[in-house]
Amino acid sequence: MHSIVPVILAGGGGTRLWPLSRGHYPKQFLKVEEDATLLQGTLLRLTEQNRWPDGFGPPLIVCNEEHRFLVGEQARQTGLPVGQILLEPLGRNTAPALTCAALVACDGGKADPLLLMMPADHLISDPAEFRAAIAVGAQLALEGRVVTFGVVPTTPETGYGYIQVGETLTGSTPQAHLVQAFREKPDASTAERYVADGGFRWNSGIFLMRAQVWLDAMTEFQPAMLAACREAVAEARTDGEFLRLARAAFEACPSNSIDYAIMEPLAAAAPQRTGVVSLDAGWSDVGSWSSLWEVSARGDDGNVLRGDVCASIPRTAWFLLRAGS
Repeated sequence: MHSIVPVILAGGGGTRLWPLSRGHYPKQFLKVEEDATLLQGTLLRLTEQNRWPDGFGPPLIVCNEEHRFLVGEQARQTGLPVGQILLEPLGRNTAPALTCAALVACDGGKADPLLLMMPADHLISDPAEFRAAIAVGAQLALEGRVVTFGVVPTTPETGYGYIQVGETLTGSTPQAHLVQAFREKPDASTAERYVADGGFRWNSGIFLMRAQVWLDAMTEFQPAMLAACREAVAEARTDGEFLRLARAAFEACPSNSIDYAIMEPLAAAAPQRTGVVSLDAGWSDVGSWSSLWEVSARGDDGNVLRGDVCASIPRTAWFLLRAGS
């Protein structure tokens, strides 16, 4: 029986949604929704009746060591049990973060769980549909595929990368396909063509695979990165609820994203080892003030007001939000 271990990547650097989001307080810690921060929402969207569903293990969270107490406290506020919190001494992008989590989850070869990798700073407005997509993805991952989730596009967005879908794997909803190719962020005319074509999805940055399948792919495509991660985990030290990755080894690790390090070469060399599940669950990466305004509840005047606000302004796209409100 393969359990599913959520791997939450909470290492964002606070470069978007400034001035609320900043280096010491990135957007994953903001309370964008009324009742939860983005990090807490990432944890809670997987739960049923405020507990982990059957088949799910406590999540691993990967974050920068400077944010460890923020992560620990916000996780505790959910009331959910959390597994280890892995501390990165510095950022090395998503591929090393997932690789270190996979090594920890494998427990020296004693386990081989499914890993559900999710960024901590996204919004999903339909958790039930998201869990349905995860169920489809889990079946594909058990077949040995590295699975990603492609958001069904609603607009010709130029700020997202796209996934071109290939052969159909499941005809039921949510649909799943092989990955034909990854496409960089397009210009406006190309984005319009992608949406009209119907065979493209926004790249959500969410992935699901068996831990050992991921490590095998790292062995094949990124052996130097894997070796550095193995050393960083082998020499890690426990500090209360935290696991501190070894600084020297992790600092020597090449920096790369999951897409560039594994998914693009894998899709090019062996597309039958990939899968993309169509996700239509109200996803947003909340990457700008305009996208935050779009996903927020607005008053009759078109404004989004949060916190202690006194407003007398015309209909506009202003978003007034107080940190921590």
